[in-house]
Amino acid sequence: MLSQVKSIGRYRWTICALVFFATTINYLDRQVISLLKPNLEAAGLFGKDPAHYESVYANIVIAFQIGFAFGMLLLGSIIDKFGTKIGYVASLLGWSIAAIAHAFAKGPFGFGIARVALGIPEAGNYPAAIKTTAEWFPKKERALATGISISGTNVGAIIAPIVVPLITVLLGWQWAFIITGAVGLIWLIFWKIFYDTPTIL
Repeated sequence: MLSQVKSIGRYRWTICALVFFATTINYLDRQVISLLKPNLEAAGLFGKDPAHYESVYANIVIAFQIGFAFGMLLLGSIIDKFGTKIGYVASLLGWSIAAIAHAFAKGPFGFGIARVALGIPEAGNYPAAIKTTAEWFPKKERALATGISISGTNVGAIIAPIVVPLITVLLGWQWAFIITGAVGLIWLIFWKIFYDTPTIL
């Protein structure tokens, strides 16, 4: 029994690491469009009149915020109903596909749709992360585990300005969306392998 408890104690930090990386990917994916804004403007994807670029971009940002706000209301109840394993898969799969879809947008409307599609499932990361922490960690470790997992937002913000311009220079702006979005699909493999609903703490 003691060895089982020790094993679970080590294992739950693996789960914490997975949640940390999910949060890192979450923030990485949402940063890509802001870093590519000059490239998208130069490609004429925000329209032909430079005077309107800022307002077009602002509308695209608002589209994400609307999707995110709606997702916060929707995804929490879905995760409660189906559990963290399925809920996290649905959320991360949804935002990864939406992130990749940005590569195929042809103008402001397409980017707006992609941003809404990104915002809704991305909102699921936070209720899923908190619920996962609550399931796997006792109260005395829960705040630390939550802090570690949510710190992925800062790591994502640091990685994005390094990775996105490099991909863009080497392969083009479309691949920046595709590659960063595909990282989430790789994460899903590890989540499927490692995550299970805990039976004891």
